[in-house]
Amino acid sequence: MNRRIGFGDTVLLYLDRKRRWLVKVSEGKQFHTHRGFIELEKIVGKSFGDSVITSTGDKLYVLKPTLVDILNFFERPTQVLYPKDLGLLLLKLDLEPGKRVIEAGTGSGVATAAIANAVKPSGHVYSYEVNLEFLNKARQNLSRLDLLKYVTLKHSDARDGFDEIDVDAVFLDLGDPWNVVSKAYLKLKGSGTLASFSPTMNQVEKTVSMMKKDGFIDIETCELLLRHMRVEEGRFRPETRMVAHTGYLTFARKANREDPEV
Repeated sequence: MNRRIGFGDTVLLYLDRKRRWLVKVSEGKQFHTHRGFIELEKIVGKSFGDSVITSTGDKLYVLKPTLVDILNFFERPTQVLYPKDLGLLLLKLDLEPGKRVIEAGTGSGVATAAIANAVKPSGHVYSYEVNLEFLNKARQNLSRLDLLKYVTLKHSDARDGFDEIDVDAVFLDLGDPWNVVSKAYLKLKGSGTLASFSPTMNQVEKTVSMMKKDGFIDIETCELLLRHMRVEEGRFRPETRMVAHTGYLTFARKANREDPEV
């Protein structure tokens, strides 16, 4: 049986694919849209999947927010990874509860949240960021998802190295990831995965060159393109706009060096 919605719950009010709002159910408050307003307390007692009617007679569906829904409403002082990139990132890093992950470049905390959600409740993310403003914003965003308990945010430059040892994966979201590849190698378990996200080819070339030099194997770089379809009876066609280039994802695995002192 569906749980009833109560005060303090966060819901997604859905009108259509382009118009949806993330709202906290509060007593004595109204939520206004271009299609009228609703009394938020009227949502109390409903189940997810039910609907409410606005003051203008329009129907809004009350949905349980997914992680993607919430990430779309994160405050973003920086460019963030899109869901299309995050999905492959989580799979290639082989993330599951209990895994320990280092992230270099916290930014808004979008990737941090996705990784933390995958490794909770027994795993942990150690995220390094040099910009204090970004770090504070990420802290606020992660708190909204109740994920901060699975993340250690560090106001530190990843180029100076990492404190953790024997982690399962490392993710680099930096302007110069090649300068951190060697630091990541030292902290990864044998066979652990290193991932890097870069928007330009020159960044990828330098990063892959350093990966090969440091002893990483199984190196691959890919670009993901997402195209939605417009599906109507007798009028199936691709939409005119698509999410094309956002960046290149590079993945590699750590091979242990034959001479442990090298």
